[in-house]
Amino acid sequence: MAGNFTVLSLFSKLSLLFFINLFLSPLIEGKHGFSTHLIHRDTPKSPLYNPSNSYFETLNKAFHRSFSRAEYFKKRISQSHSKSLSDSFDGIQSHITSITGEYLIKVSIGTPPVDILAIADTGSDLTWTQCNPCRQCYEQSAPLFDPSKTSSYRKLSCESLLCTEVGTQTCDSENNCGYRVSYGDHSYSIGDLSAETFTFESSSGGSVSIPKVVFGCGHENEGTFNESASGIVGLGGGSLSLIKQLSGSIGGRFSYCLVPKDSGSDASSKINFGTNAVVSGPTAVSTPLIKKNPDTFYYLNLEGFSIGNTRISNKGFSKLHNISSTAVEEGNIIIDSGTTLTYVPQELYQDLESQLSKIIRGTRVSDPLSIFGLCYKSERNIEFPKLVAHFTNADIVLAPTSTFLEVSEGMICLTIVPSDELAIFGNLLQINYLIGYDLVNGKVSFLPADCTKN
Repeated sequence: MAGNFTVLSLFSKLSLLFFINLFLSPLIEGKHGFSTHLIHRDTPKSPLYNPSNSYFETLNKAFHRSFSRAEYFKKRISQSHSKSLSDSFDGIQSHITSITGEYLIKVSIGTPPVDILAIADTGSDLTWTQCNPCRQCYEQSAPLFDPSKTSSYRKLSCESLLCTEVGTQTCDSENNCGYRVSYGDHSYSIGDLSAETFTFESSSGGSVSIPKVVFGCGHENEGTFNESASGIVGLGGGSLSLIKQLSGSIGGRFSYCLVPKDSGSDASSKINFGTNAVVSGPTAVSTPLIKKNPDTFYYLNLEGFSIGNTRISNKGFSKLHNISSTAVEEGNIIIDSGTTLTYVPQELYQDLESQLSKIIRGTRVSDPLSIFGLCYKSERNIEFPKLVAHFTNADIVLAPTSTFLEVSEGMICLTIVPSDELAIFGNLLQINYLIGYDLVNGKVSFLPADCTKN
């Protein structure tokens, strides 16, 4: 019986991949690529930007969003390992909290197109937006998407593979597939799983239209959503993500280059798809993507750090999982664009902090908010060492400007913090790297870059 189930499950997966490629190809003629802008929520180009907040107030809010996001990731991973919990959810379940997206992306939906600004997120699969008729909606500044005014919209049936793959049980009287997105803060979106043409602005000018993208057309949406964001664009690794849907046309590849928020440049971060997303060059390095549950998240192997000639090994969460200190779990860290800080196991952090404190010559101070463990008084002559993050087959040099940040007036802190359960490689440490995800070949590549010019 178990053997038959395995065969059927494999057949289902292969059928789904065939369906996605048949349904969505050819999307971008000739398997070319395109690039578009990512807008950090706390920059003047973002409608979420609040000029009344000081630089340090903005940073502090980003740190707190990191903690909220990390907590929800823990819950999602725990739920993915528990059948009883996963069976208690109705409909499609999303994998992020509604308040923690750091980057926005502009996209137009329908024919003729309607502009929306959505959270671009590598920790989520389902793309969704608010739709008319809206029985219960949060207030948003942009007009709602109205499927009755577009010629390219259609609902998916409950028999469609994309509907059955996620195990939704919601079907209306016309056999249309329904979805329900639930979030950790009790926010939610309920609506129809549908297909529509998505159009992205190209950073090189013009636009790129992609037909038959599956997304959620939300008719009931409530919670802590911001009125400037109309929904979410899912860039995770699961079946419903935009990346998996476009696998036939972009070859399962996307990349991004994150600009420092305080660079003084007017340049935006960029996200690239398909041939535009290839990361190569003599200084490019690659590390394997590890398949784990939930498959939304992108897991890597972090072997440790080094400072100069001193290597600090990652022993993982050995006490928590009751494993030997020499055994390190495969896929022991999530790389995520929506988390600002980097989280590592408690023991690894303690070893790292101990070694850094021996090297740095400065006046050590305590963080009054108890967010950071290693902080120094901001002094003219203080110097911070370069760290190297050692992933499997890939050594990433971390600039001191990313690993140490002035988090409040006169106080500089290490942006790597300890965690008891979950490790995340956050976006501060990803700044000024072109980072490419290749889902077909199962790897993530890093190339040092000046992202203001990339």
